Amino acid sequence: MQQIVSLLIFQSAEARDIQNESPWIDMRVRPIEEVTERIEAQTHRRFLKTHLEFDAVPVYDSVHYIHVARDGRDAFMSWYNHSRHYSQLSIDLQSAAGISDETIGKPLPLPGDSIRDFFQVWMTDGSEARLANDFPAERYFEIERSYWAERKRPNLLMVHYNDLLADLDAEMRRIAQFLDIHVPEEQWPALLNAASFHFMQEHGAALMPRAAQGWDKGAERFLNAGTNGRWRDVLTAEDIALYKARMRRELSPNLARWLEQGSRMAGDPRTLPD
Repeated sequence: MQQIVSLLIFQSAEARDIQNESPWIDMRVRPIEEVTERIEAQTHRRFLKTHLEFDAVPVYDSVHYIHVARDGRDAFMSWYNHSRHYSQLSIDLQSAAGISDETIGKPLPLPGDSIRDFFQVWMTDGSEARLANDFPAERYFEIERSYWAERKRPNLLMVHYNDLLADLDAEMRRIAQFLDIHVPEEQWPALLNAASFHFMQEHGAALMPRAAQGWDKGAERFLNAGTNGRWRDVLTAEDIALYKARMRRELSPNLARWLEQGSRMAGDPRTLPD
C-alpha cells in the first residue's frame, strides 16, 4: 500500500525509498523526535504508516486513512517469516525497547523452529498475550474491530489483500479516486507494473535500503511471498478450528466474513451491517 500511494503521489515508476518517504510513526526503536523531524521536512504530500488501532490514531476530517486487511491466518504466516528472521541488530534494538518499558520488562520474544508451536503462542489469549508475542492474534482482532467500527467514515477506505491480488488495477484506481489523485491514462500501465509484488521484489534494495539492517536477507526477506493460503499446508484441522472459534468470539459475522473473503465476495464494508 505504501508503494501504491507513493506511485500515485509522485506519478513515477522510479523505485523510491519507501521507508524514508513514508515513516512508520509508531515504531519505538527510532526516537519520535527524529521521525517527526523527518516528516516536517517533507515537501510532498505526506503519507504515513501505522500498525495502531484506529482509536489510537489521531483522527482529522481533512486526513485520508487507508486500512489494509488480510485473513488472520495469512497475516500469521507473514508474521512468522517476518519475526523469525530478524537480524541480531534488530533483535537487540527491539529487546532494549522492551526491557526499558516497565509495562513489558523483557526482551523481544522470538519464535522457534516450529511454525505450529509459534501458532499456539500467537493464539495466546488474555493478559499474557502481549508478553508471549509482540504482535499476537489478540492485537490482530483488536485492530480489525477498531477499523470496522469506523468503516462508514467518508475519509476511511477499507482495502483487502485478496482484492489487491484479484484486481490490482481496479483497486489502485479506487485508491486514487479516494485520495483525489488524477492519473493520466497513459501513465497507468507503468504505475500498475511498479505496484506489483514482482516489481517490488526485483527492486527491494532501492525501495527498502534499511531492510538490510533488520532481516537476515534484507528486503528479500521482508518481501517474501505475497500470496495467500500458505497456512493450508502448515496448520492442522485442530489449529484451524481453534482459530475459527476465536474468530467467532472476537468478531461480528460480517467482519469475520470480510476478513476471510474480501470485498469482492463479502461486499463493501460500508454497506454491510455489523
